Amino acid sequence: MQKSTWRRLAATIATIASVALLAGCASETTANHTVTLATHDSFVMSKALQQQFERQSGFKLRIAKFGDAGTLTNKLILTKDAPVADAYFGVDNTFLGTPGFAKTAGSYEKLDFADVCVNYDREWFATHKVAAPQSYTDLVKPAYKNLTVTENITTSSTGLAFFALTVGDKKQTPAFNFWRALKANGLKVDAGWEDAYYTDFSGSSGKGPYPIVISYSSSPADEVRANGQSQTAALTDVCFRQSEYAGVLLGAKNTAGGRALVKFMGQQAFQKAMPESMYVYPRLKSVALPASWARFAPAAKRTIETTVTIGQRKTWFAFWKQLFG
Repeated sequence: MQKSTWRRLAATIATIASVALLAGCASETTANHTVTLATHDSFVMSKALQQQFERQSGFKLRIAKFGDAGTLTNKLILTKDAPVADAYFGVDNTFLGTPGFAKTAGSYEKLDFADVCVNYDREWFATHKVAAPQSYTDLVKPAYKNLTVTENITTSSTGLAFFALTVGDKKQTPAFNFWRALKANGLKVDAGWEDAYYTDFSGSSGKGPYPIVISYSSSPADEVRANGQSQTAALTDVCFRQSEYAGVLLGAKNTAGGRALVKFMGQQAFQKAMPESMYVYPRLKSVALPASWARFAPAAKRTIETTVTIGQRKTWFAFWKQLFG
């Protein structure tokens, strides 16, 4: 074979190899250009904020929702060997102690907080001429039989937070006795907060049959009607202080994108949107709250805040399954 032919052949092979190498690099670059956020169903991020993050970071954002906070946490744990996302948002202090989560999540940082309290439909109680409850301990009284809906503590962070409140509040009877009495008084249990609040609660858009729901101190600010009054109210005598966290998953394909996203969610633009989009108090104290919050969404007068331990979770879940099946 002539030398010129060898040169052409070598050049062709080199070109093919270069194209293959570039294709491989392009594939890797494309994969790392997208950052995926795993979160719960109540997460809200406007298109404008998504676009702002994408412009600033250079990453394309994908949001994947996995049910309530408990379902989200379990999903992250079960997929730790092949993470479904790069970053996560919405695991709170009731689920941080879930067995296996530390090996999945690595480090995390607090982004917001909210107070889990009893909410009631003011209009329903006025119409039925029944005195509204004054504290969560009233819910076991005959006057409130078959009126309350709550969330399953094994799947819902809201439900677990309320259960933790009843355990941590030493001013009332032992928590397990309270829950037995609550069940005997016709308590309805839903899988998650959205089902309880938006479907079964009478004071929300679902106009359900239950005028009492376990929700948040900020929820009444979302139920202000045309007359300027909120249809609902929260019992803020004592509530559970629930904090939400975000972090980069261990083993993520795009750790740089995950870090950029978590950083963005802790900054002014995203934090400013949180009160009205997700009805939580932002981490940044410099963020001004909506004017209506001073009237309709005050923080609790007394709070109980703790991280639920692995031991507590095991004991509480066993009791719950025995009581509710």
